[in-house]
Amino acid sequence: MVILDGHTINPGDLSWDPLKKFGEVVVYDRTGPQDVVERAKNADIIFTSKVVFNKKVIDQLPKLKYISVMATGYNVIDLKYTREKNIVVTNVSNYSTPSVTQLVFALIFELARHVGAHDQSVRKGEWGKSLDFCYWITPQLDLYKKQMGILGFGNIGKAVAEVALAFGMQVLAYDVNANDPRHDNLKKRGIKLVSIDELFRQSDVLTLHCPLTDETREIINSQNLSKMKRSALLINTGRGPLVHEADLAKALSSGIIAGAGLDVLQAEPPDANNPLLSAPNCILTPHIAWASLDARSLLIEMLVDNLAAFLNNKPLSVVN
Repeated sequence: MVILDGHTINPGDLSWDPLKKFGEVVVYDRTGPQDVVERAKNADIIFTSKVVFNKKVIDQLPKLKYISVMATGYNVIDLKYTREKNIVVTNVSNYSTPSVTQLVFALIFELARHVGAHDQSVRKGEWGKSLDFCYWITPQLDLYKKQMGILGFGNIGKAVAEVALAFGMQVLAYDVNANDPRHDNLKKRGIKLVSIDELFRQSDVLTLHCPLTDETREIINSQNLSKMKRSALLINTGRGPLVHEADLAKALSSGIIAGAGLDVLQAEPPDANNPLLSAPNCILTPHIAWASLDARSLLIEMLVDNLAAFLNNKPLSVVN
């Protein structure tokens, strides 16, 4: 078994030992495209997060029987070709829902209350020099009774909705499966399913939790941004390509929307000329929503479960 890019999953604060009970495990922190075949050529089982397995790579790995994707997204794998080659591919999902939900609100709170900026102001001595017992250097936004718009209403979207309701927000959601019977109790919870156009127009905070598809790629663009309230905040902890970055930077600079908090970008790490790096009232975090210690620990547990099921000829979480 070979783990090709283990560092982001386990930079040293967790253990790979639960996998080792199944056989020999070789761990690489990072693997560049030029090293994939050499490192994987003797492996029956591969663990990958972001390392690409296309037809060219797969054809050079005759021993390969199983690819375990150490993430929810599996776009790095040629699913059709692995199926043709009888290579099982699995993923992990729902391990990071609490972690992602927390970062969604961390970004919202920073945009709404600017805690970091006020902390720095105090440390620079501005409170000590104040003529009053308090002051604020940015507007202070109350979330109570504001409209939380959720684009994509899967597990994470639903978890975000519950927290929003707890803060007294009104929740609007758009889901492609609007007629799913599991949504029948939404009205009782105070959640309203709306059209995507209504979601853009009514949301005070719009948070993205939809999958990346041809329909959702760059759904945050100049046309849809122009529908939003000038006071609105945008949050993206989903997929970077959901956002047309130049359009969003322009919208922030021109006041079309008030702010954005992004944990994901189109290119990761970002290019130095990414327009969002200099956009006003734009908070960027380095794809950490999923990365709490508890979430990563659960991820490894799920990798172990998936591996055991595969070796028992009853594979779980198969995506191909």
